[in-house]
Amino acid sequence: MEEKDYGGSCLLQDHERPDDPYHNIKDKLDLFVPLHFFGWWMKTLLLRDWWLCWVVSVMFELLEYTLEHQLPNFSECWWDHEGTGEADDSVLPEGWTPATASRVGRSQVATFRWIMDALVCNGLGIYCGLQSLKYFSMKTYHWRGLWNIPSYRGKLRRIIGQFGPYVWIDYDWKPLSSLGRWFSVLALVAMFLLAELNTFYLKFVLWVKPGHWVNLVRLIFILPWGAVALREVFQFLDDPDITKFGRQSWLFLSIVCTELLIVIKFGWDTVTIPFPRRRSDRQTTLLIYGLDQAFVRDSDISPDLGF
Repeated sequence: MEEKDYGGSCLLQDHERPDDPYHNIKDKLDLFVPLHFFGWWMKTLLLRDWWLCWVVSVMFELLEYTLEHQLPNFSECWWDHEGTGEADDSVLPEGWTPATASRVGRSQVATFRWIMDALVCNGLGIYCGLQSLKYFSMKTYHWRGLWNIPSYRGKLRRIIGQFGPYVWIDYDWKPLSSLGRWFSVLALVAMFLLAELNTFYLKFVLWVKPGHWVNLVRLIFILPWGAVALREVFQFLDDPDITKFGRQSWLFLSIVCTELLIVIKFGWDTVTIPFPRRRSDRQTTLLIYGLDQAFVRDSDISPDLGF
């Protein structure tokens, strides 16, 4: 099944279509643009940590750069990404030539990516999520029986509130408190990113259209499951009296791993596409720099293996 082309013709204004010169923008700014915003609003309510939200957000943008050779869906326009990398007139800003693009450099073009995705969509979603957390944590709750609420509207709000947490607390993951805690948070981020990638890989290898209802149903179900699982993981890391993961954590881990196995089984030809040489060199350099900063230059991490 042919994927929607987000990185093809990227002209802001198409003079060959005087009836609809901005059709490229309308076509590419589809349902997934507001989903960026609302998705990160909900993810912030799950993670409840400003630092961790931004780590996951930036890491996923880097994964999109890294894996766009496998998933065409990750290749986007210059005003939302650096595109597929071919310096031709069809993917350059209006008035640019391939020589101009080479002179300016791909890194400057890629800046639009961080403005549109990481800062605007993801950043606003994280901000609204944090404000929602402040509102819910300070709100006064009156816990009473359903039939003691006089109005139907109040009864409806009470029923909806039944599916929310008993109390809203901020999660302080403390990744630098110990070496064991550091690796635990790294594993948490890895599983979170894997669940995100499964969304795109599943619909690609199983030939599911982006607008199909099954994609939305999966996201609707995985959100509350992930909320409970993250609460159990935080309790396991933060409470010394808890010595094992909760059932929802194991269930969610099983779901994510099963999705990964499905992707490998039905999309082996996709996941084994080798990395381009230039991109592989950049990722290796970034990894070495990150390890150097984390383990060689940073002495704040305690050698204690405790959680």
